[in-house]
Amino acid sequence: MNRLCEGRIAIVTGAGRGIGRGHALEFARQGGRVVVNDRGGEVDGRGESDGPAAAVVAEIRELGGDAVANTDDVATWGGARSLVEAALDHFGRLDVLVTNAGIIRDRMLVSLEEEDWDAVIRVHLKGTFAPVHFAAAHWRERAKAGEDVDARIITTTSAAGLYGNPGQTNYSAAKAGILGFTTTAALELARYGVTVNAVAPAGRTRMTEAIFTGKLAKPADGFDFLDADNVAPLVVWLGSLESRDVTGRVFEVAGGAVTVAEGWRRGPSARQKERLDPTAIGSMVGRLLDEAAPLTAAHA
Repeated sequence: MNRLCEGRIAIVTGAGRGIGRGHALEFARQGGRVVVNDRGGEVDGRGESDGPAAAVVAEIRELGGDAVANTDDVATWGGARSLVEAALDHFGRLDVLVTNAGIIRDRMLVSLEEEDWDAVIRVHLKGTFAPVHFAAAHWRERAKAGEDVDARIITTTSAAGLYGNPGQTNYSAAKAGILGFTTTAALELARYGVTVNAVAPAGRTRMTEAIFTGKLAKPADGFDFLDADNVAPLVVWLGSLESRDVTGRVFEVAGGAVTVAEGWRRGPSARQKERLDPTAIGSMVGRLLDEAAPLTAAHA
């Protein structure tokens, strides 16, 4: 049987539980060998344990796959470097990097403390940038040496980053930052044979269990649309050779559904051949807003 990622080496950060665990297991099912990175902390980022990463590695090995556990802090320069080196030392190469690690510290804006802002921005945004930096440097070196590089980066954003969500200004800002990072990295790294795409997943995890209750709770039978493992098929496809022509894109994915997210684009415009008059701008803006597409449901 031909497997989609046969022989490809993948790093998945935040792979000890939830959506990241699903990615790691599916890469293994599809023939990939995996570095399972997870610090094993709580949903707010506090604490650490090597148990979650080790447990996923054990699951992969039970499937007949090959994996190694890693507990480096990917939001530190040294930790990100060490993570990439772990893939190279253990497997001899790197083909795919999935940056999935994240935490939440939800509060309304007026109650959000500096520490809560810094921690969430650090893990999501720097925890994406730092490992991508070292992986990209590795691929650039291979490309400059004449090697045919066919590598993949898949970052993780969120509906909160695309559309906003009350109580998550820190998380939304980090996830929106990942969108800008992804599109720019795609432009920079194409010359080295590296694609960069983002996914905005939805699934029932430790981070979302309080949201997905009632009608969104796990069904007693039938297809569980919000099973966290449902996100992995798209991510694994994006990590495969089949996706080499796809880059700079953002995909929303949940259950059996995939949506291409279309971001900021120029809308209605007005121009005059003189300096704008602040006392007259209101009527101009009003006309433009009448022509513009309505805000998303989250803002309506």
